[in-house]
Amino acid sequence: MVYYIFYDIVVKMGTRLYCYYLLTVISFSLSCNSRKGEIRDLFTDENDHWIKMGEATWSFDQEKLIGTANGSTGFVMTRDRFADFILELEFYPDNTVNSGVFIRCEEKVLSAVECYELNIWDQHPDQTARTGAVVQRSPPLNLVHTINRWNRYRIVCKENNISAWINDQQVVDLTDNSLSNGYIGLQVAESGSIRFRNIQLTCLEE
Repeated sequence: MVYYIFYDIVVKMGTRLYCYYLLTVISFSLSCNSRKGEIRDLFTDENDHWIKMGEATWSFDQEKLIGTANGSTGFVMTRDRFADFILELEFYPDNTVNSGVFIRCEEKVLSAVECYELNIWDQHPDQTARTGAVVQRSPPLNLVHTINRWNRYRIVCKENNISAWINDQQVVDLTDNSLSNGYIGLQVAESGSIRFRNIQLTCLEE
């Protein structure tokens, strides 16, 4: 298929446009960078497959990724894009932090519109957007309390459906066609800290 794209674009549009188009095709076709069913560790201190952005502080302590904000906002984000996957992670928020898991982000920025934002914020002023909500899209199906304890998020993205569980309680069952693939990010904002560990992605793409 790529060879036909090469011929068509080079003949009709020129080499420069072809190069851009081919790179785009490659970036999407290799989005999972692993075989279907293979488990991949994300956001570890042993690889450079992710970036830090914003004014918050990120550090590691005994294999835990710690985000700290002091009236600031920051995030970490994968360098690769992902479409269909299972994302599992453990998180430990304090009682003031605003955090969340962002998936299928169109760009390397945090946005409840250009990403799916699965919230981690028990104290959200709008409780329809509290922990377990997909912000601006879906309130949590169940009320889960997560402050000052280890919790487990399990997020399944398959085609146009997103399902999620916190501590084995389902909080999300969303059907939405807005975003088909993108980057994955973890946020820390407002004031406080959050710890993450055992962040693993299982590829569901063929």
